[in-house]
Amino acid sequence: MVKGIFEELKKDPPKNHFTVGIEDDVTFSSITYDTAFKLDESLWNQALFFGLGADGTVGANKNSIKIIGENTPLFAQGYFVYDSKKSGSQTVSHLRFGPKPIRAPYLIDQADFIACHKFNFVEKSNILGAARPGATFLLNSPFGPDQVWEQFPRPLQQEMLDKKIRLYVIDATRVAQETGMGTMINTIMQTCFFALSGVLPREEAIAQIKKSIEKTYFKKGPAVIQKNFAAVDATLDRLSEVTLPTQTTNKREFPAVVSAMAPAFVQEVTALMMAGKGDQLPVSMIPVDGTYPSGTTKWEKRNIADFIPSWEPEICIQCGNCSFVCPHAVIRAKFYHEGYLEGAPDSFQSGKISARGFPETKYTLQIYAEDCTGCKLCVEACPAFDPQDRNRKAINMVEKPVNLDKERRNIEFFEGIPLNDRARVDFSSVRGAQYLEPLFEFSGACAGCGETPYVKLLSQLFGDRLLVANATGCSSIYGGNQPTTPWTTNKDGRGPAWANSLFEDNAEFGLGMRISSDKHMQIARDLLSKLKPMLPGDLVDAILNEPQGLESQLRKQRERVAELKVLLLKMDDTQAGHLLSVADSLVNRSVWLVGGDGWAYDIGSSGLDHVLASGRNVNILVLDTEVYSNTGGKCPKPHRRPLRPNLPPQASGWGKRTLRFRPFLMATYMSHRWPWALIRSKPCSHFGRRRPMTALRWYLLTATALLTG
Repeated sequence: MVKGIFEELKKDPPKNHFTVGIEDDVTFSSITYDTAFKLDESLWNQALFFGLGADGTVGANKNSIKIIGENTPLFAQGYFVYDSKKSGSQTVSHLRFGPKPIRAPYLIDQADFIACHKFNFVEKSNILGAARPGATFLLNSPFGPDQVWEQFPRPLQQEMLDKKIRLYVIDATRVAQETGMGTMINTIMQTCFFALSGVLPREEAIAQIKKSIEKTYFKKGPAVIQKNFAAVDATLDRLSEVTLPTQTTNKREFPAVVSAMAPAFVQEVTALMMAGKGDQLPVSMIPVDGTYPSGTTKWEKRNIADFIPSWEPEICIQCGNCSFVCPHAVIRAKFYHEGYLEGAPDSFQSGKISARGFPETKYTLQIYAEDCTGCKLCVEACPAFDPQDRNRKAINMVEKPVNLDKERRNIEFFEGIPLNDRARVDFSSVRGAQYLEPLFEFSGACAGCGETPYVKLLSQLFGDRLLVANATGCSSIYGGNQPTTPWTTNKDGRGPAWANSLFEDNAEFGLGMRISSDKHMQIARDLLSKLKPMLPGDLVDAILNEPQGLESQLRKQRERVAELKVLLLKMDDTQAGHLLSVADSLVNRSVWLVGGDGWAYDIGSSGLDHVLASGRNVNILVLDTEVYSNTGGKCPKPHRRPLRPNLPPQASGWGKRTLRFRPFLMATYMSHRWPWALIRSKPCSHFGRRRPMTALRWYLLTATALLTG
């Protein structure tokens, strides 16, 4: 592209106000360039690594650059590509090594070595498109050298045959589990890279890797170092070369990026972004006003977990804990009449409802396997054990099936069962909340995130009348990411309204939502009062005076407003038209300020204090992780002494984020005579001696008390 700019400047006259790398078919400002132009790459050894966010791939490649740069005469260059999802997204590492200083564009399109650290990447797209003829391909595969060829789609098989690729496989995931490394396969795949690339002699490379491990994990203790050493030692024995056949043996093509059931915009625009080809979209395909459809994460189906939950109906006590703590809304529950089971797939599971007096009512806990991140929080939260086997719970982690067609049919059937009536659900208990439809689903948050269960709960409790002002931070990234959005709508096409504000002014931003919502309601009430002589008097009185505290009352108000809108459409009156434009505001809105501790306790604390002092009906959810995750791990100013970040590993059962209102915020609440509740942030307190979920019940009860908000 840079060469294209210089070529354009040679023209007489050159194009003024041009763009490059963009297909501008609207203002036609883009210039052409030679896409086939290449620098001399003959002296460089180039490598691409496809990894999964948080699997350690990027960190291992940074260590590889250090090892090569410090222990060989070679020069090194590295560039790392990953999207704004917190973890679990695809990362691509671009590494170059050569005998002379490297001055070249970072992105590699002709690689001598390609490593794929997540097997399902090869099932989705042609990751060997950038491979040079004769390149080496290293694959983390659950299939051995005798079975792996049949798992490749036909185009990938053809690519390997055409380019005479050398294929090596290793089950790095199993090696990591056996050596106590959990999900971290980075050390294993790094060892394979040095063994195959020839950049360093094998023995020297292993010695340098172990030296790097000691340096990197020194503070974590000798146990962690020894686990990494064990992984290195076990790696080369598990590495196998695959002898390729002479022709393709599979007729399966690459699947479509999204389902054919997806809306046209998702198939034509969003899908290209999801495939990493957003740069190819012409300007005319981008929405003019910058608006994108919501609820698009359900089409993504990332399939990043190797192990997923499995439900045991005969053990389950239907407490709702697993559904409640699930960070990505992949565990959902419904109760329904047994008649709905007619035509159910053979693999569809159900059990009797654990409540007296409902002999014909069934209960199902459905797991969305392709959206699960495998964090295990559901298993940790489950209190129900098999009396005969204490290691078996009502929900357990199992290896994800290779063929997910059964799971897809089960989900399709489950979604066909009507949602439970919100007016019949107990909002004040975890057991009841599991039946509420989540309007925040399948976000890009980290596996085991402790923030998103609360955000999801907001969407369940307040549904389509929720207005969220979201400060910048983790919650704004997984809440308003591109190309897919987790905030979604119900069957009526209504859902929460969400907007991201600047880090500093989110409280004032949310206050503006409250003021504008109140103003819209006041305008609607005034217009309705003026039009009362032209409308049924009892309908007008009911809209203006009936309470809107309970879900049943809110439903009746919606029905009344719908009836009003039908009448207004028939009226030839200017004021009727004005009322029609604001009629939906006659249903109470619930405004929430959502942000992290950096916003609430530090940079936005004065604004928060101002909003609380205003006395306006706004609610606040502080996602307090005790550390500024996006700015290098700083601690908030209210603390007089440094705090150790409260980010325990997934194995501890709490996930990566914990939340609580700390004394600073409590004092602010009480000074303004606001109701407040201490959220002891653990998503479930069934552990240890604290059997009841006391803290969460207090939260739910407080949220219920604020329903009129």
